[in-house]
Amino acid sequence: MINIAKPIISDEEIEAVTEVLKSGMLAQGPQVDAFQKEFAEYTQAKHAIATSSGTTALHTALVAAGVKEADEVITTPFTFAATSNSILYSGAKPVYADIDPKTFNLDPEKIEEKITDKTTAIVPVHLYGQAAQMDEIMEIAQKHDLKVIEDAAQAHGCKFKGKKIGSIGDLGCFSFYPTKNMTTGEGGMVTTNDDELAEKSGMVRAHGESKRYEQSLLGYNYRMTDIAASIGRCQLKHIDEFNQKRNENAEYLNEGLSDVEGVTTPEVAEDTYHVFHQYTIRVASKRDEFREFLTKEEIGTGVHYPIVLYKQPYYQNLGITGNCPEAERAASEVISLPVHPSLTTNDLDTVIEAVKKAANELL
Repeated sequence: MINIAKPIISDEEIEAVTEVLKSGMLAQGPQVDAFQKEFAEYTQAKHAIATSSGTTALHTALVAAGVKEADEVITTPFTFAATSNSILYSGAKPVYADIDPKTFNLDPEKIEEKITDKTTAIVPVHLYGQAAQMDEIMEIAQKHDLKVIEDAAQAHGCKFKGKKIGSIGDLGCFSFYPTKNMTTGEGGMVTTNDDELAEKSGMVRAHGESKRYEQSLLGYNYRMTDIAASIGRCQLKHIDEFNQKRNENAEYLNEGLSDVEGVTTPEVAEDTYHVFHQYTIRVASKRDEFREFLTKEEIGTGVHYPIVLYKQPYYQNLGITGNCPEAERAASEVISLPVHPSLTTNDLDTVIEAVKKAANELL
């Protein structure tokens, strides 16, 4: 079986964790401090605040940005639920704008029509590892005095016009879940160039404390452990080579699948450096049958994502609605194929042949 994802854990990470366990300093400590500094430098941001997950990073950033009950936050319906769930945690309501069918990211032309006097922020998602069109999004936000919180959970090392994702918006949020381009097991990070937002983020993730035992706002226990941070520091040293390998694998797949009728390969937008967290194709019809065929051929696949968020039962129960036809069409057509750095050329050839076989029989 060729797996859809495979975290790369070496002796370096194992030794780093062992050293932390021997030190006795297991909670947030010197490893977290060092990881924050190194990650800030890597993302070209002034500050980085480590959290317990990508979801808690998003919630931390939203609270720090001042998003509150009865506010509205514009985002995409075509992503993992954590993005919108974090908005709900903040007491706000997610409002959905449609996507660009070529990049799967928020379409800037669809954002402004969703802005009301309740809108306080925009949360673009850099889906699959490709940057959203941040110039246009930032211009809209500045025009309407809105905060921009980048959901960069899938975009470690991604760039837009030479700038690292996570350093462009008011805040950026990363996930280090095991399937991501780099991992800490579970973990997240908030990045920002704003001193005040950094200070608030640090308080939100640690019980609202401005200093030890002095609580200045309502906070949470969203801290990262030194165990997780020690893994992250090792992973960060290799993220660029991981991303380069993902790009090479994506190029190989693109070339091999370029002439398969009924299959559309990923498109990289101009001025972006795509880090291919996912390599996602579109199939013209019979997506579920197509995926079942690949499974029988022992090719791991994923559907990211099969249901737009406003059609999720819980969101419908809340009365949250949307009208995003491009997102709905994408949800019915996408299949993610293996692209991770551990794949061999033989693995990639096997994936290509299986996709061709599926297309010939089903499309």
